Amino acid sequence: MHKHIHSERNKALQKERRMAGAIGVNLGIAIVEIVGGFVSGSLALVSDAIHNLADTLSLIISYIAMRLSRRKNTERHTFGLRRSEILAAFINSSLLIAISGFLFLEAVKRWLHPQNIDYTLMGWIALIGLIGNLAGMVILHGVQKDSLNIKSAYLHLLGDTISSVAVVGGAILMAWKGWSFIDPLITVFISIYIVREAFNILKNSISILLMSAPPGIKISDIEERLKEVEGISDIHHVHIWRLDDNTIHFEAHMRASENLSLKEADELRKKAENILVDTFGIAHVTLQIEPKGLENGCGSEYLIEPEYQKLK
Repeated sequence: MHKHIHSERNKALQKERRMAGAIGVNLGIAIVEIVGGFVSGSLALVSDAIHNLADTLSLIISYIAMRLSRRKNTERHTFGLRRSEILAAFINSSLLIAISGFLFLEAVKRWLHPQNIDYTLMGWIALIGLIGNLAGMVILHGVQKDSLNIKSAYLHLLGDTISSVAVVGGAILMAWKGWSFIDPLITVFISIYIVREAFNILKNSISILLMSAPPGIKISDIEERLKEVEGISDIHHVHIWRLDDNTIHFEAHMRASENLSLKEADELRKKAENILVDTFGIAHVTLQIEPKGLENGCGSEYLIEPEYQKLK
């Protein structure tokens, strides 16, 4: 048992070291591309650099999440700090959309008022960025298979690689044909790509923060499945939400169809819990069983009446 725990700890540390390496590579690429973009006059290179900076922030978020996930729950933070990653994703995606809007407007200005661009410098800097992105993917390759967190970071680097390929191709076309409109055109496409990806992250993070039901799971399906269990007559006060992007919580009240002993009620609860875990992939289940005949188990007569209702 001790060896197993030690092995798991070593794997976690290895993942953290690889993530730190990918952060260093991506940050270096972004700095080089920003400087190169301003020197060469290429807005496409600057937009690719900002894309890299945003993804560096995403990598940092993933790294912090890996560290926080090893922390134990406290009396103040009973769920730990697992939602810090969701909050950071919300802020990160909001900034990405704002930055992409700015780049889009700048691209329109460049389209209307073209500027001289050093195509050769632009191409070489973009090529360096492409090599760096490929290096980042190599660093994370392998460890991303068993971690959704690292897999998302890996996909960010894949997006950076595609973006860098577009900038390199654009530099070659501009140097060959002299098409200056290629630079703002690439910027527009990169901005649209960033907005699309960022919007999906923003929508998902808002859904989690508002404790919405997970996509793909219908409460009606859960209720119907549980009512098929012998001994359950009704399901109510159902709540289902995600603590983070992977962990689903569920709570509900179940009314028994017959009067049950404590042992029988617990067996009924276990049956329902197994269905929720095995069929719907719910990680944490809280069920309250109500006896037969308790038609208003959660009615006002069983609860403390709020003061504001007494004043009516």
